[in-house]
Amino acid sequence: MSRVGRQPIQIPSGVQIALNERHILVKGPKGQLEWEYPAPIQVRQDGSELLVERPDDSRQNRTLHGTTRALIQNMVTGVSNGFMRKLEITGVGYRASVQGSTMTLELGYSHPVRYELPNGISAEVEKNVSITLQGIDKQLLGEVAAKVRSFRPPEPYKGKGVKYAEELIRRKVGKKNV
Repeated sequence: MSRVGRQPIQIPSGVQIALNERHILVKGPKGQLEWEYPAPIQVRQDGSELLVERPDDSRQNRTLHGTTRALIQNMVTGVSNGFMRKLEITGVGYRASVQGSTMTLELGYSHPVRYELPNGISAEVEKNVSITLQGIDKQLLGEVAAKVRSFRPPEPYKGKGVKYAEELIRRKVGKKNV
């Protein structure tokens, strides 16, 4: 059995789960998420735990088993605690600001880059160079962080650009005058 898939999902207090056929709805203090899980996998609630089960040990079912359990765990964690991703901007004159749901980035182009944040994602900017993205949907949060980073990925010579806070940029040595 899958090591990830066989672990029960603990349901914290304040989180409600609704199971219908192949549909799961998770409600919590931060909001609600819903998802339709794949056909051969079964999800059942046992008290304050969710159990994810598979019908047999075929390769397809083994992969879906662990993935389904991990995605449901992310839903439960998201509606109870939420997720956060930090980005840092490096470069002279590079800065960011947020007004409502629009993020404006000045990244060395001739024009500012405007990005409309999707519903469920909020952003805060500290000191014009540190962006904190927050949301309950881990997958959507990762996509938004990757999109913002793609506007100006960090370059290896001076390290200018948008990078994840925990990301390490391997620097290259530039040309040398001999």
